[in-house]
Amino acid sequence: MIRDRFYVKIVPQQGDRIHRFHVRKRYLAAAAGTVAAAVLGSMLFAGAQVVRAREQVDALRTQAATQRHTLDWIDAKTEALRRQLQRVQKQNQEIRQLIGAPAHPAVQKTSWLRTGPPLVVVQEHVRVLSSASSATLRDSEGVKSLALRVLNIRHVRDLARAAEIAAIPSIDPVDGAAVIGCFCYRSAPDTEFHEGVDLGADYGETVRAAAAGTVVADGYDGGYGIKVDIDHGNGYHTWYAHLSRADVTVGEHVYKGQTIAAVGATGFATGPHLHYQVMYQGRPVDPAPFLHGVPANVLAALP
Repeated sequence: MIRDRFYVKIVPQQGDRIHRFHVRKRYLAAAAGTVAAAVLGSMLFAGAQVVRAREQVDALRTQAATQRHTLDWIDAKTEALRRQLQRVQKQNQEIRQLIGAPAHPAVQKTSWLRTGPPLVVVQEHVRVLSSASSATLRDSEGVKSLALRVLNIRHVRDLARAAEIAAIPSIDPVDGAAVIGCFCYRSAPDTEFHEGVDLGADYGETVRAAAAGTVVADGYDGGYGIKVDIDHGNGYHTWYAHLSRADVTVGEHVYKGQTIAAVGATGFATGPHLHYQVMYQGRPVDPAPFLHGVPANVLAALP
């Protein structure tokens, strides 16, 4: 029994009573095993923590690299959008110049931060781009409104000009008939100045309005026989005489090319034909230049 024990003596410095006790070997072995297990467990735990820390560092490095790549991608896209935005701004200014509108003072070239921490740079780029985009959007809406207004004005002007042209005599009333009597002095069938042209046509052939206007006469007028007088509202009147009948009445509005009468030989006429006369500001003018379109000098005088 003695061999399975260890004896421990504690001797005080001043020679006091000596303390002695014994410990069984199996207790020491158990204690040593416990300590060894604790040390080994601590070492294993510490090792695991080191491995985990390394894994976390690697994950953070990977995450940082991914974030940097994402930031670079965002910044590249932002730069592309900035260039596109500048092109839109330039186009807006060009449109303003074309329509005669002043340049927009609120839209200026974007100022781009070039250096600094990546996140800060990208954030600033996005902020600047967002602000510039909002201003450009507002400017684009303004340009659109201005352009539509200008286009509408021009359209109205075009319509007004078209209406003016429509009211100027410019077609042959009997569709390509030959001129058999000139705007000139003549000796037959009477000796006087002939204030219109005579257009050869068959009896009953359709007579059309040479321009848009309002009928102001549609009855018998002495030597003219049955006559239609159309006021075109611009100083021009057209007379259609020697008719067999009138198909329009006073006060009626007619459009260019509309049927207004039929060829006849009423009044002082030697046979069926149309006497066509153009009056401007109360005076007769040669109808011949008006038979195949608006004369160039008349077009040139339009506003």
